[in-house]
Amino acid sequence: MLSNIGNFLLFLNVFLSFLVIFYSFQNLKTSQNKIFKNIYQINLFQCTSILICFLTLISAFLTSDFSLLSVYQNSHSLKPTFYKISGTWGNHEGSLLLWVIILTIFSFLFLILNKKHPKNYRLYTLIIQNFLILGFLFFILFNSNPFSIITPVPNEGLGLNPILQDPALAIHPPLLYIGFVGSSIYFSSAIASMITNYSDKMFATSIKSWVLVSWAFQTLGILVGSIWAYYELGWGGFWFWDPVENASLLPWFAMTALFHSLLVLEKRNALYFWVIILCLLTFILSVTGTFLVRSGILNSVHTFANDPSRGIYILIFLSMMIIGSIYFLFTKYKPNNYRINSNSKETFVLINNWFMMFYLITVLLGTLYPIFTDVISKNKISVGPPFYNTVIIPIVVIFLFLMAIGPQTKWIKNKFENIKELLVITAGAVLINFTIIFFFKSYSFISNLIIISSIFLIISSLFDFFKKEKINLARIISHLSFGFLILFIGLNHNFSVEKDFNLKLGETKQMENYEFFLQDLELNQHKNFKAVVGKLKVSNLLTNERRILKPEIRIYDNPQTLTYETSIQTNFFRDYYLTMSNIDRSDYYNIKFQKKPLMIWIWISAFMISIGGFLSTFRNAKYN
Repeated sequence: MLSNIGNFLLFLNVFLSFLVIFYSFQNLKTSQNKIFKNIYQINLFQCTSILICFLTLISAFLTSDFSLLSVYQNSHSLKPTFYKISGTWGNHEGSLLLWVIILTIFSFLFLILNKKHPKNYRLYTLIIQNFLILGFLFFILFNSNPFSIITPVPNEGLGLNPILQDPALAIHPPLLYIGFVGSSIYFSSAIASMITNYSDKMFATSIKSWVLVSWAFQTLGILVGSIWAYYELGWGGFWFWDPVENASLLPWFAMTALFHSLLVLEKRNALYFWVIILCLLTFILSVTGTFLVRSGILNSVHTFANDPSRGIYILIFLSMMIIGSIYFLFTKYKPNNYRINSNSKETFVLINNWFMMFYLITVLLGTLYPIFTDVISKNKISVGPPFYNTVIIPIVVIFLFLMAIGPQTKWIKNKFENIKELLVITAGAVLINFTIIFFFKSYSFISNLIIISSIFLIISSLFDFFKKEKINLARIISHLSFGFLILFIGLNHNFSVEKDFNLKLGETKQMENYEFFLQDLELNQHKNFKAVVGKLKVSNLLTNERRILKPEIRIYDNPQTLTYETSIQTNFFRDYYLTMSNIDRSDYYNIKFQKKPLMIWIWISAFMISIGGFLSTFRNAKYN
């Protein structure tokens, strides 16, 4: 029954998308400046029906309707209700349906919220967006249908992957998809802009809020995913350059360059080419990430699927997008002749763009290189933190200084009126850095530069806040938080302690200034898993500080899986982080202990960066 309802609603949405496209083309032929009323009505009906379709899938998970293949493969009757709901989008098929919902809602909201912009521009945006919707609807219907049935109907489901049964990961995909999929609306707008030659300040105004919204949600989604990986996967850090992590970071770089370019287009009617390229690139990178995650060519705990046929469809769809984008660039784009003074805010924005492109290309190469070597030479290699740290960190130092100086410069031509202020800030940053070295310990030359440049950005942003003239609070919060983020990452890297050893019950082990005692092991029964809980006493011999940490080994029945749950004790200064895993045919347990300084401040800084994005959105909506 639910399968029939779901499939009917999917086909209905295909029909509605064709109707939107048909009536939009009819509307383009008329001379009137208004959009047909029935286009608004069809779009509203389209949004309503796709939401009902998604609610139908949720109800199937809630009622454990195992006649649906997606429910059978990703749920179990004993699963807590919260994880039954999150299981709806915690799989390939359900997550694609969520993609279509966001595509459809953004399309409708763009139509009703951008009424002061030209009819033709809005209609072409709507047409392109609905072609994207159709592409994903056909993918769902013929390759990844969440309403596919299974016969005979099983009595019980296989269950949701245990590592996905987590509150953070339940909200991580929707947040990230608003960023990923939200970029589709300015992809469509960019093509509509070239077709209609709508390329001035008003075009920048029409997409600025959408860029900021998607960027803020993308930042928040990346943050939540990073926190989940920190405590769930036992990796013990904030970022691991995992290929799927990288796939979420790629469009973030393009978005960041895009909304800075929009500032120039809005103020000076320049960098239109950059805006168009970045609008197209952001969504193309989002679909590229989808291809990598769902094609099976990446090996990661985050990947959704490993069906080559799905990868082929997305690759064809991605290729069509790229070819279509290039076609419109060559046939519709009209270059603008504008000159930018080398000493101006516009130049600093342009430099920011090149930095973002450098980071993007570096991460893209690091992610794709192992895939190509595997295909060409059958050699499996991995590109890890040493590569990224070596290539990116020295460039970050320069970027942080320019990020601090850029907002101080003026439009058109700068007069370097704040040289004295910048010298004072530099001296302050160097002094604080040497104070850290004096009270703690010395560290590498490049680490010193990272600390100095991040403090430079922090002090510069604080100076901005206390200036008498009108301040941009959203920009100050984002830049200040980014400075703190890099500072805390640098300090965390330099002052972390990591120990890896084996221990059996009742045994004590001393390593440098730390003593570890495996005091007890308990077996606990929970609703959907059993847990072996270790009780470890960790003593700092220098400070006489003692802590009890309780890592877990969880045994799940549906599906049968072992997971290793981290024990973390957090305060404002450091995290104590410990995992325990069993060694086969032995009384010993492998213990991984880490002391991670200032971890909570890394999360807070990243969260505040996204808050700056949301404030920018509200500020932009207020003034436009």
